[in-house]
Amino acid sequence: MTRTGLAGVGAILLGVLALAGCGGGGSSSSDTTTTETGTTTTTATASGTTLDASVGPGFDISLKTADGADVSTLTAGSYTIEVNDQSDIHNFHLSGPGVDESTGVSDTGTTTWKVTLEDGSYHFQCDPHSGQMNGDFQVSG
Repeated sequence: MTRTGLAGVGAILLGVLALAGCGGGGSSSSDTTTTETGTTTTTATASGTTLDASVGPGFDISLKTADGADVSTLTAGSYTIEVNDQSDIHNFHLSGPGVDESTGVSDTGTTTWKVTLEDGSYHFQCDPHSGQMNGDFQVSG
């Protein structure tokens, strides 16, 4: 190949590499992580409210309202709690006035609890990892 031909191939190759670096893969949006900062206060009222509890598969544990907000305060009353236990090394344990419910550490899957929450402080945790996997919320009124 001639020197002119090599220069042309090099220019084409350079152009292809430049286009590849400009996000032509389309996967950049799936790599974006949004992190919330601060604490969201969510007050849910009882009367048939369902709360979503989750533990695992990593070292995550949460209790959320149906719209995905972290629970920090609730109104006293009856609730349905759907627990999604995603790991056989964790459990979800909820305790407080009149409530002491937990999934088994080696159990996985979905469990539904009907609970009546009274005025007071409630705590949830993974029993084997209680120092790092836990949360609290208040119930009043």
